[in-house]
Amino acid sequence: MTTLDKVLYTAKTHTTGGRDGASRTSDGRLDVKLSSPGTSGTGTNPEQLFAAGWSACFIGAMGVAAAQKKVALPADRAVDAEVDLGTNESGYLLRARLNVSLPGLDPAAAREIVDAAHQICPYSKATRGNIDVEINLI
Repeated sequence: MTTLDKVLYTAKTHTTGGRDGASRTSDGRLDVKLSSPGTSGTGTNPEQLFAAGWSACFIGAMGVAAAQKKVALPADRAVDAEVDLGTNESGYLLRARLNVSLPGLDPAAAREIVDAAHQICPYSKATRGNIDVEINLI
């Protein structure tokens, strides 16, 4: 297990009711209703929140990787994250795809940045070896 030398930020949430409840952050910036995936509930679900967090973090990691390689990222860069909730013989599990758009960037340079970002991004580190992850350049 990796240890932290310095804590940069701690996210704090309070969640009630599980997948059909609500969650809010201690600073009040996020206050959402939750609903189970595939239901007609009015809230978001943990998989959507995870996809949003990971894709935002991955864009930041691409910025770090591009700066290290002295490459300018396109202003319209984007990540479409897909997080699957599924089952197998051992129970519930996740699978994910990050579909990365770096329009106008040379494909080889784009692949280098994406691969480096996958090593930098804390979400990528947390999932590595734990779930099936695909990173596609689109």
